Parts: sequence; structure tokens; C-alpha cells
Amino acid sequence: MRARRGAAPRDWDQASREVAEAYFPHELRLVGGGRDPRLTLRTLDLGPVLVGHVGWGADVRIACDYPGAYEINLPLTGHLESRGRYGPVTSVPGQATVFRADTPSLISHWDATCTVLGVKFDSGWLEREAERVLGGDRVTVRGGLPDQLDLADGRGRAWRQLIGSLATHLHDPQLFGDCDLVREQLAGAVAAGFLLAGCPDAGAGPVPAPRAIRRVVDQLHDDPARPWTAGEMATVAGTSVRRLQEGFRQWLGRSPTEYLVGVRLQRADADLRADPSLTVSDVAARWGFSSASRFAAAYRRRYGVAPAQARR
Repeated sequence: MRARRGAAPRDWDQASREVAEAYFPHELRLVGGGRDPRLTLRTLDLGPVLVGHVGWGADVRIACDYPGAYEINLPLTGHLESRGRYGPVTSVPGQATVFRADTPSLISHWDATCTVLGVKFDSGWLEREAERVLGGDRVTVRGGLPDQLDLADGRGRAWRQLIGSLATHLHDPQLFGDCDLVREQLAGAVAAGFLLAGCPDAGAGPVPAPRAIRRVVDQLHDDPARPWTAGEMATVAGTSVRRLQEGFRQWLGRSPTEYLVGVRLQRADADLRADPSLTVSDVAARWGFSSASRFAAAYRRRYGVAPAQARR
């Protein structure tokens, strides 16, 4: 897991270059008078997904065409004004502005008080994920996404909470270590959450039959430590992520992820009781948990005691 946190830029040209290096080339203009830059820029690199915290500390105007990537900006404070396909778009906290890949865009006013969580997706990767997450609908991401997402409730709120939880690690980028498996899982979760929130009418339809659910269940039991993503489980079932989730709820009473965590906890519990030489961290890593603390919290919820107490 990698993060970027630079020193304060000396001038606006340097501030613009630093943001361009992390996100996109752009044309930056000050609005309403000069002011020294007070740039906020921290990023977390998940491979095909970049999550960052960005603020300029001044009123600015930005023109960009987002080459090869989608950008979603979630204001934490202030407001963000831009031009969408059907007219002006203003996003405030609880909303997000969506910018399409390779499409000229204008942020007409990024106000001085505005800081955003910016999520950048590699366009080719996101479009491939959309085929897995949204299934046979084959919704074109470029044309199917709205100009703005409502993050106040439902899937939008869930996605906002996921991005917010990742953003807390901008101050502690080594929490997960430089682990490609964890980055892959997190990137997949960010993409699936965004696609399900941004394309709410896609991927719906009849839930998969029990035999399709059984295929997924069998593979989860065969290899629970694998860094499963929602898209990979849906591929095994031959359906979309949404349909798979509905099928698991109907036939098993829980989501695919909840089922997988249950299998991992069973294996971990057996290891803890069988081999006292294993540490809690060893067991967590063996069964696919991203950290010992997350494993311990899940274990306590399932068994009512801490993992260390299982040995007694």
C-alpha cells in the first residue's frame, strides 16, 4: 500500500504539477484574486484505483479531459461546481460529481473551503469490472453513469462510508503493508460499490438457481484464503454481483462476503485450538484477513471471546 504526501508547494505552478502527477494533467486558474497555495494532497494507491484527499485552499477553476481514467469527487467541505452533460452540477457533502474518461470537463468553481475525497479508476479496468459486477446487462460505464451521485442513503451511502474508511489510512499508509492481495481486494470492493451505486437499474433480474450458489459455496470452502472479490464470485456463479447477492440472501440468508468470512473464521478457530504455536497474526494472514485487528473483531463477534482466549 503506497501513499503520497508532499511538502507544501512554493507556488501555484508547483501545486498544479503535484496534483497532475497524482491525478491528471489540467489547466488551473485562480478565481477572484491571488493567494498563496495551501494545497492538501494525500493519496492511497490501490493499483487501478487511487483514493486521495485534495484541497487547494483558494477559489480555482480547472479544465481537464481525464485521459484513460474516471474521476469521482466527493466534497467533504465547501462545494464543487462543474458542467455536466445536461447543465451545471453543484456537489456538496453528501453528493459526488462523476467525470468520464477521455471527456473534456470543466470544474468552473472549486471553492476555497472545498476539500474532496477523489477516487480515480483506470478506465479499461473499471469497464471490465462493470461486465462482472453488472453481468449480462453490459451497461456501458461511459454512457450509463450519472453526472452526480447521491451519497445520503442506500448504496451511495454505503460506498461513501467505504471510501471514508480507506481515507483514514491516508495518515497511516503502511497499515496493510505493501500487499498486492489486499490492494486487489480493496480495489475490487471500491469498484463494485461504485458501480452498484452509479448504475442502480443494471444487473437486476432473476436470482441464480441453488446450483449456481452451490458452485460459489464449494469454491469458497475449497480456497477460503484466496483474495476473493465480489466480481470473481459472480463469475463463478455465471451472473452479476447484484444477482449473486440476492441469491445468497434468498438461499443462505447472508451476503457472499458474510458467508466467506464465516468460512474463514471456522478455519481460523480450528487452527487456534489445534496449534498453540501460531500467533493471532499468523492465523489472520493464513485465512485472508487484511489485519490481525480486523480478524480479532470478527472473531469476537462470532464466538464471543478474543482469539487469544480460544487457546484456554
